[in-house]
Amino acid sequence: MARRVLVVDDESQIRTLLRAYLEAEGFAVTEASTGADALQQGLDPTDPPDLVLLDIGLPDLDGLEVLTTLRRQSDVYVILVTARAEEVDRIVGLSVGADDYVTKPFSPREVVARVKSVLRRARAAADLTEPNPDPVLRFAGLTIDPVRRETLVDGHEVTVTRLEFDILAVLASSPGRVFSRTQLLDRVWGYDFYGDERVVDVHIRSIRKALGDDATDPRLIGTVRGVGYKFLAEPEGRP
Repeated sequence: MARRVLVVDDESQIRTLLRAYLEAEGFAVTEASTGADALQQGLDPTDPPDLVLLDIGLPDLDGLEVLTTLRRQSDVYVILVTARAEEVDRIVGLSVGADDYVTKPFSPREVVARVKSVLRRARAAADLTEPNPDPVLRFAGLTIDPVRRETLVDGHEVTVTRLEFDILAVLASSPGRVFSRTQLLDRVWGYDFYGDERVVDVHIRSIRKALGDDATDPRLIGTVRGVGYKFLAEPEGRP
């Protein structure tokens, strides 16, 4: 079955252009011109999209509001499309759960490449950790279950996005190993990631917040200045 992409933009020419390129690559495409319509389609339990291409500048709701609402109720992949060049807009968008961003004017081929890269994660998610007869990762006060895709802190499930879970699973699967931002991008986003490496920092901050991990005195995710990140906790049962 074709993967479905919801294109949200108030400009019909842009929706038509993206639809043509995406359908040529085998995607099923639906469209929305307002934030309200985007939420209705994006949260449809009977036929949810696999990915939402979401313009920030919508006539009724700001795209970031739409993204925030989607994130409260769904883990659908979201790529922001914005005409705002300021870094703050992109970082704010990513901090509330966007998986990637595209700035206007854009190349339709680049957008399609990013859609493919983001959706490729879904197929690769099962390979993020090493084969293990018991895939559950257990640490003091933290349990990560890659099969159920659950994260428990002191026995209580915490909410992280699919992308954040994948980053956490990669780090926790190799405690003590330093992962550079580029390595995390390769493992989680895919080798054809086009965006800014600093997107990793934004998601790490979000993961730390969800886990209650203090960046100034971390017990779970440590920063290796100028390089990247490593998982600090030792697995339970390790001698």
